[in-house]
Amino acid sequence: MEFKPPFIDVTTSREEYLYIEKDGLLDRKITRMRPGTVGICAAIKHKYDVDTVPHVLCGGFTKEETEYLLVDCHYLGINNVMALRGDAMKHQQYFEACDGGHQFAKGLVSQIQNLNKGHYLHDVLEADDKSDFCIGVAGYPEKHIESPSLRTDLKRLKEKVDAGADYVVTQMFFDNQKYFEFVEAAKAEGINVPIIPGIKPIAVKRHLQLLPQVFKIDLPEDLIEAVERCKTNEQVRQVGVEWAITQSKELQQAGVPVLHYYSMGKSDNVKAIASELF
Repeated sequence: MEFKPPFIDVTTSREEYLYIEKDGLLDRKITRMRPGTVGICAAIKHKYDVDTVPHVLCGGFTKEETEYLLVDCHYLGINNVMALRGDAMKHQQYFEACDGGHQFAKGLVSQIQNLNKGHYLHDVLEADDKSDFCIGVAGYPEKHIESPSLRTDLKRLKEKVDAGADYVVTQMFFDNQKYFEFVEAAKAEGINVPIIPGIKPIAVKRHLQLLPQVFKIDLPEDLIEAVERCKTNEQVRQVGVEWAITQSKELQQAGVPVLHYYSMGKSDNVKAIASELF
């Protein structure tokens, strides 16, 4: 809070299958790894008077469940949401929507916009009090891992914006030039909403393999070499902080809307970065 963040977003994990041994058999139960997203957002908002942004997923939620969640957000004074498709479950090769759920984030954005107009799923409710959600969506400077090309990915992003998205937050990147090129390509595609850069400081040596593998992103050679020279993860963490500070200063000078940091629940390195900037 000492850095006065304009907003804080809170992730949502989709359901997972948990296998519990019972009488010599395996009983399959569905569990959510991190329940309480809306409650956490409401607590932060009302304790610290900071806008909070819950992640709203397609994966694992029916349209009705999504509507209930959005109505709760509306009455709690949470007016910003991040509309995401979400990941496939561990046993799935590709993402599959649940019965009655959205297959793509574009449909989720449309549902949220319909609620802003006072249109509920089944038109059973008659309410004059419409929601006023500001809707964020994800963008990928190095393209989504499932997209055949960056141009195709930009077309999908344009569809989300046309459906009513108000802003874009990017996937993490470590080369600012890729962000700048992405913004220009998005503008050429007719995407004119703010595009907020997402920054994740490298924290441990295994990130050199993990981040490219999971997120299909490239790491700059200078960063790779600096991390490889480190003897301990504490040194790696410092390299990550310094790299992110340099990234952040260049992005600020370029006039980006705001800086968004992926803290992944561990804030000491983000606090070190923010101390140099704000």
